[in-house]
Amino acid sequence: MSTTKWAIDPTHSEIGFKVKHMMFTTISGKFSKFEASIESEDTDFENSKIEFTGAIDSISTGNTDRDTHLLSPDFFDSEQFPEIKFSATSFTKVNEGEYELVGDLTMHGVTKSVKLPAEFSGLMKDPWGNTKLALSLEGKINRKDWGLNWNSALETGGVLVGEEVRLNIELQFIKL
Repeated sequence: MSTTKWAIDPTHSEIGFKVKHMMFTTISGKFSKFEASIESEDTDFENSKIEFTGAIDSISTGNTDRDTHLLSPDFFDSEQFPEIKFSATSFTKVNEGEYELVGDLTMHGVTKSVKLPAEFSGLMKDPWGNTKLALSLEGKINRKDWGLNWNSALETGGVLVGEEVRLNIELQFIKL
């Protein structure tokens, strides 16, 4: 069986996240510089090789001061750890269009296994004849599991930054 290679279409993909601020509002952010690839041996994509790399310095939350703080040693320490990396260990079909993606997420010098539900929207030809595929991923991770521990206690109780990070990732790939 031959291997099919797919490259990310960055203009039609988004790597987003949300975190609670002051325990009652949610702040959204995204990474604008990233690369991803898939190598598959069949059309259901089970056990495909999936790789992702994101540039920490491309983080954007819509606030320059907050973004600068996220790049500092308090959080991502982008000078020492300039990338987030993900490498799939399995991609398993659960139901039609529903998969479970498991892999190693490396961030801030720490590698941990994560499991994310994935929606595979299928294959489609674009108006220029390119074959595309789409994946939607949602999930939750605890930032402290990767050593992103900075916080500040609030006078009224609780903390400034939530530990849970909700991931919202939309990916479109093009067949090479």
